[in-house]
Amino acid sequence: MGQGLSSTPAWELDKFIEDHLLPDTTFRKDVKAVINIMCTFLKERCFQGADHPVRVSKVVKGGSLGKGTALKGRSDADLVVFLSNLTSFEDQLNRRAEFIQEIKKQLCNFQRERHIWVKFEVQSSWWSNPRALSFKLSSSHLHQEVEFDVLPAYDVLGHVSICSTPGPEIYKRLIRECTSLGKEGEFSSCFMEIQRNFLKNRTTKLKSLIRLVKHWYQLCKEKLGKPLPPQYALELLTVYAWERGRRLFDFNTAEGFRTVLELVTKYRQLRIYWTMYYDFHDQEVSNYLHRQLSGARPVILDPADPTGNVAAVNSDGWGRLAGEAKSWLQYRCFKNRDGSPVCSWDVPTEVDVPHQENQENNFFYYLCLFLWFLFLFIVSRSSSA
Repeated sequence: MGQGLSSTPAWELDKFIEDHLLPDTTFRKDVKAVINIMCTFLKERCFQGADHPVRVSKVVKGGSLGKGTALKGRSDADLVVFLSNLTSFEDQLNRRAEFIQEIKKQLCNFQRERHIWVKFEVQSSWWSNPRALSFKLSSSHLHQEVEFDVLPAYDVLGHVSICSTPGPEIYKRLIRECTSLGKEGEFSSCFMEIQRNFLKNRTTKLKSLIRLVKHWYQLCKEKLGKPLPPQYALELLTVYAWERGRRLFDFNTAEGFRTVLELVTKYRQLRIYWTMYYDFHDQEVSNYLHRQLSGARPVILDPADPTGNVAAVNSDGWGRLAGEAKSWLQYRCFKNRDGSPVCSWDVPTEVDVPHQENQENNFFYYLCLFLWFLFLFIVSRSSSA
């Protein structure tokens, strides 16, 4: 299908997405039923026979299926199991292996009982302390495999609504534990709900553009065969391009696609972040954000987790991906009917960062101010005397 995309005229990209990238309605319905079975199993049954009482506070669906950006033939779901037994980020790091082992054991038992019409293929992990249990799920109804990651997590957010914004105390706790453990970006699963909400309620056409960029990324991955930047970084780059370029419900797909690929070619200049869930108002969080944003480019901060620079992984991969993007910009999918190149949106490569106040200078400023007023007060008292 790579040949199909590169040779598709720019004005037919919407049709290409509809014909080749959107999962069909039947598949979405069947997968939803399977996910509901899995969520019920994880919440109500999985830990019933555990050696110690385990309470699941909630199970949250993430991944492309949770965000509404799944590709036809390439569906994945992250199921985050929030456990009341985990009481800190460090606790999650130290104990997740035991919970993953229990989930794996119960899944195998569940499959042997054949109470449902699906087949599990649990993936082996070579890590002694894996972040997730990975498995594939297939059935005659689905006509394709669905990849699952089940991740035990610390329920730091509690109840989350679509408008929820974590307070700075939560992010200060995250920053302190991450930096002390040397595990920045390790606990993004704890923020899966708001990470999902960041994308889930976006306009339908933006999700279609995300699907197109993800499809292009998969083609690059198949061709280059080497580790590339995380796909999530490309998803966020697409949202950023749309926000800064058009922010409309309807837009020219070829223009949006070209804008994203041009940003990829400028990866050494990228500094992107959002302040939807965290910002610079709290001094401790602000100091940390300034450190993050002053680091080596590219920087794309996870909008839900300031400790996660999703663009920092595999800088060499960015170079390979940028080279591929540069070649693709010459293809027919970026040409108008008259052969001229499709225009891109005017999108900056970096987001401005507020000026960082110097706490030490502020302290001396207010100290001097206080001493000056104290001096004036003493002078006035002595004069009146």
